[in-house]
Amino acid sequence: MAKKTTNKSTSKTEKKSNDTTKRPVKKLLYWGAVAFVWGVILFSSLLGVIAWGLPDVDQAIAATKKPIVRVLAADGVELAYSGDIYAPPVDILDLPPQLPHAILATEDRRFYDHFGIDVISVARAVFVNVWAGSIRQGGSTITQQAAKNLFLTPQRTFKRKAQETILALWLEAKFSKDQIFTIYLNRVYFGAGVYGVNGAAKHYFGVPATNLNTLQSAMLAGMLKGPNKYNPATNPKVALTRAHQVLANMVAAGYIDEAHSIRAKKEKLGVKSAKQRRSKMARHFTDWILSLAPDYVTLDQDITVITTLNSGLQKKAEKIVANWMREGGPAMKANADETALLSLAPDGAVLAMVGGKSWRQNKFNHAVQASRQPGSAFKPVVFLAGLEAGLKPESTFIDEPLTVDGWSPKNFKREHLGPISMSDALSRSINTVAVQISERAGREKVKNTARRLGLTGDLVSTPALALGVSGTNLLELTSAYGVIANGGFGIWPYAISEIKDGSGNVIYARSGSGAGRIVNPEQVKQMRKMLEGVISSDTGTGKKARIGHLAAGKTGTSQDYRDAWFVGFTPDLITGVWVGNDDATSMKNVTGGSIPAQMWKDYMAIASKPIYAWAEIPTDKQIASGSTAGPTGPNIFEVLFESIFGK
Repeated sequence: MAKKTTNKSTSKTEKKSNDTTKRPVKKLLYWGAVAFVWGVILFSSLLGVIAWGLPDVDQAIAATKKPIVRVLAADGVELAYSGDIYAPPVDILDLPPQLPHAILATEDRRFYDHFGIDVISVARAVFVNVWAGSIRQGGSTITQQAAKNLFLTPQRTFKRKAQETILALWLEAKFSKDQIFTIYLNRVYFGAGVYGVNGAAKHYFGVPATNLNTLQSAMLAGMLKGPNKYNPATNPKVALTRAHQVLANMVAAGYIDEAHSIRAKKEKLGVKSAKQRRSKMARHFTDWILSLAPDYVTLDQDITVITTLNSGLQKKAEKIVANWMREGGPAMKANADETALLSLAPDGAVLAMVGGKSWRQNKFNHAVQASRQPGSAFKPVVFLAGLEAGLKPESTFIDEPLTVDGWSPKNFKREHLGPISMSDALSRSINTVAVQISERAGREKVKNTARRLGLTGDLVSTPALALGVSGTNLLELTSAYGVIANGGFGIWPYAISEIKDGSGNVIYARSGSGAGRIVNPEQVKQMRKMLEGVISSDTGTGKKARIGHLAAGKTGTSQDYRDAWFVGFTPDLITGVWVGNDDATSMKNVTGGSIPAQMWKDYMAIASKPIYAWAEIPTDKQIASGSTAGPTGPNIFEVLFESIFGK
């Protein structure tokens, strides 16, 4: 009995021992299963987050490009070129072997061996980057680069890199290696808006990709690390050094031998001229045109915009501005850091536009974007309102201390001349007389006249209105003077004469009857005569603008010498000049009669024709009978006007 009891006791002890041994295993299996399930859930969630936002693959495969927009001067000179350049796609099997070999040797030597991700390259890149403490190498394969070029943006984020990896695996599963390489070759970027090896070969060497020699192939392969840095058109020495490195890579990879490399270095490159797609001329103007183009046509196709710009006049304008605004030049010595020059034809066509001292330094277009006080350059508006209110050029006013609504205007020279004619007061730019004329005509009349002439800024209703304290821009003010130059016919400034599609079909052409007469012919003649005196009179503020033949204009200087203007015209050109500082700091005694008048003179002396009489102004009867047509303007006034001045 005792023995039997002992056996039972031993059995129980062994069972208990086995249960104790199995319990940790069960717990391990249990928690392992829990961890696995949660791991799957977390991984799936992470994968979902990464996959969220992936593009539609089928749509992304289709080649897309930004429409090409070319901007031409009136004489055909190319001013700007924007958009993506693609050439017909090529198949890798049609290319000379040295081109794909050069790319493989430089970008991804194990391309035909890995599954879309090169584990060896990734490990090496991680080691190098960790050791250096910064990003020195990358491990992207051609498949990953193709995925990025097809579907993603170049931004550097973990999510984008993870998406790139997923898409690379998808490409490897869906396409053959040759197909993936072909996709890559036709979509990779080569700088200057050029995509694909065929487009690059034609753009840089003037040959199709099928005709590239070994050195040219090496140069294109070398560009992939830095399309702008290794651009053969702009950095030929750097690009050639890089090409020689690619040849060395090809030797190391076994694609060519050393003898082939030596021969290749002697091959002809035939790099096309470094002429830029975008001209160095009229940069501010072309930026303005590119901003206006969408108001005329929908930019869903290639277009050519033919402008009114005269490239000859533009070059003259830029040369004159550069001379006056050069380092250590007259303007800089006078603490004048910026300028703008605008020249219009009598019908409002923009013939020349310099938007600033240097487009590279300042993209802001001071001719159309800067709203500044015109000072006395606004007075012709006031005097025209006075003429329309019944005054005459010979009407006499007393230049003496004056107070209106508690405000006392001061003359620039802080002196008073006593009795003075309206004409002489404009020539000398007498502030007290301008205020008297404004009050006589009525401030609302002055504001309405300004609106009629095309000045759209907020005009103050105080007595200071007469002295040009309300902001305007050079395009508006020059256009307002253009009405007087144009015989009293309203002009709407325009710069686009025609737009063609990629096939050369005209899809927009400027046409229309214009604004018609807005100033009486007699008052036009009176204003012309008075503005002539500003230049021709020995006491006129614009005497430094004399060009030896018929010209009229007006100076303008804002308070504390912050802005200086000269706007004037001849029978064939209307031109305005502004000088000042972007931060509105004062210049050193720069008035409209100094630097602006002299810049105006330098330009108009060579740009305008020596004409000594104004053209006869047609009467309303002549216009009605059709014997003499008035100037014409565009029939899309609202679109252009709002594009220039805002709604």
